[in-house]
Amino acid sequence: MHDTDVLMVGAGAAGLFCAGVAAQLGLKVLLIDHSAKVAEKIRISGGGRSNFTNRDIDVRAPHRHFLGENPQFCRSALSRYTPADFIALVQRHGIAFHEKHKGQLFCDHSAEELIQMLLKECAAGANGGSVTRWQPCGLKALRHHDSPEPHYEADTDQGTVRSRAVVVATGGLSIPQIGASDLGYRLATQFGLRVVTPRPALVPLTFDGQAWASFAPLAGLSLPVTVTTGAKKNRTAFDEDLLFTHRGLSGPAVLQISSYWQPGQALSVDLAPGIDLSQALLEAKQQSRRLLANALATWFPTRLADTWVQRDPEWQRPLPDTPDRALNRLAEQLSQWQITPTGTEGYKKAEVTAGGVDTRDLSQQTLESRQPGLYFIGEVVDITGWLGGYNFQWAWSSAHACAQALASRLKPL
Repeated sequence: MHDTDVLMVGAGAAGLFCAGVAAQLGLKVLLIDHSAKVAEKIRISGGGRSNFTNRDIDVRAPHRHFLGENPQFCRSALSRYTPADFIALVQRHGIAFHEKHKGQLFCDHSAEELIQMLLKECAAGANGGSVTRWQPCGLKALRHHDSPEPHYEADTDQGTVRSRAVVVATGGLSIPQIGASDLGYRLATQFGLRVVTPRPALVPLTFDGQAWASFAPLAGLSLPVTVTTGAKKNRTAFDEDLLFTHRGLSGPAVLQISSYWQPGQALSVDLAPGIDLSQALLEAKQQSRRLLANALATWFPTRLADTWVQRDPEWQRPLPDTPDRALNRLAEQLSQWQITPTGTEGYKKAEVTAGGVDTRDLSQQTLESRQPGLYFIGEVVDITGWLGGYNFQWAWSSAHACAQALASRLKPL
């Protein structure tokens, strides 16, 4: 029997950080993960440079950048451990970083630097605190006992563990090829906690094969757009780049909107944001005898212009020979392209999982659940951030809040 203060399940961003902070506050932590590698999501994120936080997070209004049944839930943790706090930690470890755009911070060199930083934090235990790592080591069963004092007993691949508290940092279902599983949801359900149905988020959208056939040749083409979904108070829009794929649409604009899109709902895409395309085409008609497709290439990639004019014979003419009504119709379609996705690329391409452990069953101050001594942090919780470092910051902030709560609640063995 291995005795510990805290059993940490999951060696990703949230689990590693929480373990390190807890150990520095004097707690003995046993960190287990069924994978032999730590923090694979950090390693592959941001093109291998890890977009580890975002300067633009408004901790006073988390609903601006986070979603869930109750996005305000993350306000407490984000307010107490901010992007500036994590940036200061990165700077103390001498990791060079840069801002790409819109507050997104990336390592200059490699995400591996960030992983090594977290491991060093785990090794920096104080006042008897420490982190012991068992990897690979799966969790097979978890039981709670009330006597002789409240504690948990876990059956693992490396033996039985007795722990005074358990922290679940298992992430979601996205990217199963690096070990994602539903363990966290199963543990929540086992102890009577509610789970908001998980779904892929920050994920490419797909379209019916036959309907998409004319656009498939545009695969690899990217351009700035405004993409919108929903109506009235549920309307959500993003100004980002869009990427055509063989099966549908991707790129930052689509990944962002995918978290808000509902099956059966249409998207409206402005392919010429900031341009009065109808007026521009009518003015060009007075000044040029070029083919309409060639004129369109003034504002759009040539491949997109050529593909679009093939949709209507009236657009396959020189500008002066194209009726004004045809130009207006073209401008309207390009500025308000209405398309309805048939689905998504699923968890294999999703950057995160929306849904998760219901925040109604968790304390926003401590991340402890209604089941005493059982905590949930990071992606496994029903809090999902925008693309651009928001989800990593939720991992850091929820982990820090949890570690502080553990130190206050537990006296080291």
